[in-house]
Amino acid sequence: MIWLILLLAALVATPFVIEHYRPVMSDGRRGSAPGRFVELSQGVTHFHIIGPTEGPLIVCIHGLTTPSFVWRPLTKGLVSMGFRVLVYDLYGRGFSDRPSDPQDKVFFNQQLDDLLAYLDIDDPFYLIGYSMGGAIATGFTATHPQRVRRLILLASAGMTLGDAPLRRFIRDRGIAGHWLMLAAYPNLLRRGIRAERELGIVSSDISEGQEAQLSFQGFVPAVLASLRGILSRPMEGEHMALRRAGLPVLALWGAEDDVIPASAMGRLAAWNRDVTQEVIEDAGHGMPYTHTDEVLAHIAAFLPAPEGDDWGHDT
Repeated sequence: MIWLILLLAALVATPFVIEHYRPVMSDGRRGSAPGRFVELSQGVTHFHIIGPTEGPLIVCIHGLTTPSFVWRPLTKGLVSMGFRVLVYDLYGRGFSDRPSDPQDKVFFNQQLDDLLAYLDIDDPFYLIGYSMGGAIATGFTATHPQRVRRLILLASAGMTLGDAPLRRFIRDRGIAGHWLMLAAYPNLLRRGIRAERELGIVSSDISEGQEAQLSFQGFVPAVLASLRGILSRPMEGEHMALRRAGLPVLALWGAEDDVIPASAMGRLAAWNRDVTQEVIEDAGHGMPYTHTDEVLAHIAAFLPAPEGDDWGHDT
């Protein structure tokens, strides 16, 4: 009997032990990273700001599991169009710190508020959010509508809860959900990444960068904190507030997206009938890097051309 108890104890403890001994994201590991770093109120944030100094500023917010490198293909196009682009790693991802705070709207708003203050960005800017970043961008814009000129959502979260049984158990079951997240999620994510790579729909540098996130302490708990925070409820109130504010919103969906299906556009239309919505044919959830040209074309049609915009220095 004692052996059975010890075996069960070891089984329960193993995912927590593995997480504890993963390498920590440290200054040494950031040494060769591109971009810049700043110590903000919640920890170190990794960011890039590129493009013409006098160009209109676009801030890009990435999703749940893929850090700011997901924006590389899109950023090149935006810069070539004359925009200045700010991308950054959300806490728990990429080269940013892994604080243990609840990752709700207030948490993510604080990170962006702090970064904008550090860069002395006071003028309104354009905001793009991808997947979970769409929910974050929506929450920030609803909180600070005067700071955002136009909002662009790519395969945005925040329409429904995506309540598959496993996800619901992980989100709602406290320590049991935490254990299952640590035990099962790394392999689930690896399988999804490798399936995309084998289908040839994602470049090796992006898929390898996605998989590398699992090597570091704090990544999986950060994903869990987001599932229990910013992704724990639909953003109905925020989208209705954007409609009342009259803020222009563009939402792009992938016709073949099995993570956040294009059918979510119906829910968004019910909350804000003024949103411009478009579906990109043959696109899955990775549209910013698999269908970059199509996304850029929609953005170019939605935003005023930089050369016709009366802008000064943004930083």
